[in-house]
Amino acid sequence: MDVKLTLMDTGYCQQLEMFSRKGGRLKKIPFHAIAGLIEHPVHGLLLFDTGYSQRFFEATSNLPYSLYGKITPVFSEAHESISEQLAARGIKTTDIAGILISHFHADHIGGLRDFPHARLYCFERAYNHVKGKTGWEALREAYLPDLMPDDFEERVTFIDRERLVALPEAYAPYTEGYDLFADQSLYIVDLNGHAIGQFGVLLRDRDHGDVFLCADAAWSSEAYRSNLLPHPLARLIMADRQAYREHLHKLHVLFRQRPDMKIMPTHCGEVWQASRGAFTWRS
Repeated sequence: MDVKLTLMDTGYCQQLEMFSRKGGRLKKIPFHAIAGLIEHPVHGLLLFDTGYSQRFFEATSNLPYSLYGKITPVFSEAHESISEQLAARGIKTTDIAGILISHFHADHIGGLRDFPHARLYCFERAYNHVKGKTGWEALREAYLPDLMPDDFEERVTFIDRERLVALPEAYAPYTEGYDLFADQSLYIVDLNGHAIGQFGVLLRDRDHGDVFLCADAAWSSEAYRSNLLPHPLARLIMADRQAYREHLHKLHVLFRQRPDMKIMPTHCGEVWQASRGAFTWRS
């Protein structure tokens, strides 16, 4: 079953390009915080992550959380929040039926509180890894507890409690995942590594074909195309460096086997520019 995907840029942080991939420049570049609006013919409007919102700045106004913004300066205007961008499209926050949370880093959950009626989907091990963490312990996980809805546990569906299914051969080397709605429209794929319990989404866009929303399994398209690991210092903050390395390699293999597929790292400027050009992709 095909869906329609629209990407939205919610702002960016700045970091040295050399941290994102081997061979990168000693120059600061924007790391976009891209979220996706998925229009499902049966299950309605869904979001893939929520990116930044002004709540991020509120949550980082005091120590120790203020260090987050100092280490990675964030630039995001109020009109760039998902809720405001949806409103500009005539979509109310109450129209969003569900939010797929790839992982719990602050640049992916900044807008969660703006959608008080949405069903929340994540991996249980991802939530358990950050649950109850505050202060320095939370900061080490790039997690801001003030961004979490108070009724999170009442609205959450833990995807990884369901049965794994075999993926279509066209998605190899990814061979298993979770069929979220049991209709082959959204396959949830384990991408553990950058963060504990991170996942990506495989879908077929009705206009542009197969898409892989791969979150932070790579920080740039050049990284997965050439299988370039990030700078060793950046790898120190990876939750599971070996798993990160394995998934980056899998993305590289997938790209080589399926150059027609749109593989979309969340923070890649190339992805954002390509999406604005109706998915004109480099292969």
